[in-house]
Amino acid sequence: MDNETKLKIEEKIIDMLKTVYDPEIPVNVYDLGLIYKIDLQENGELTIDMTLTAPNCPAADFIMEDVRQKVESVEGVTAATVNLVFEPEWDKDMMTEEAKLELGFL
Repeated sequence: MDNETKLKIEEKIIDMLKTVYDPEIPVNVYDLGLIYKIDLQENGELTIDMTLTAPNCPAADFIMEDVRQKVESVEGVTAATVNLVFEPEWDKDMMTEEAKLELGFL
């Protein structure tokens, strides 16, 4: 896979991540700043490191499975692994400006 192809697939992955929502928050996981790493290998294997707004989030399993299923549906991704990490700890400064506006932080 060349660099241009890889970048196009990564853009599609980000677009797909923007369709995943925490059921309690009206902002997608990407704009919330919950995605820490997107690592796409040459063979199409994808690893995502993500966190949650709170370690005891009741929707954690649902959100992680939604992320995995959706990114695996992206053409060029052969398999996806989603790792839940809590370092660095998430805070509202990790959100995009759009997310902060949506949630009333601006």
